[in-house]
Amino acid sequence: MDLEAKKVLLRKIPHGLFICGVRDGDSVNGFTASWVTQGSFEPPLVVIAVRADGSSHEIIQKTKCFSLNVLRSDQKDLAAVFFKPQQALGGRFEAAPFTLGEYGLPILDDSIGGIECQVIGDVKSGDHTIFVGKVNSAKLHQDGEALNLSTTGWNYGG
Repeated sequence: MDLEAKKVLLRKIPHGLFICGVRDGDSVNGFTASWVTQGSFEPPLVVIAVRADGSSHEIIQKTKCFSLNVLRSDQKDLAAVFFKPQQALGGRFEAAPFTLGEYGLPILDDSIGGIECQVIGDVKSGDHTIFVGKVNSAKLHQDGEALNLSTTGWNYGG
């Protein structure tokens, strides 16, 4: 395989940038997610790929739920906070006030809005797990242009 061609072509797949939130008891954590897509209209499903070695991955596997927060196009700095590796759970949310949604998951106060999902399936392969989440709640704060990976100058994938 031409590895350079693979990298260039896979990086051409468009990606939004989202904050995925998880909660296990009093512990709240989150990370920047870019491998996300809608999977179904009815029932409403989203598909997200999560790094298998991350602490949030363990929480999603345990609790079978996650939130997905849609960032505005001007929130690159916030996405960076949640992208950086972190030792302890919860510290990222000090930079991002949130409220708990209907199902007890973190919804960022300063975002376009967020959804809460229940995991109904997963595929474990490679260095990520693909989780399929059924959308159980949606909170829209204010509509606007969403943040996309291509506008940040960052690369993730390939």
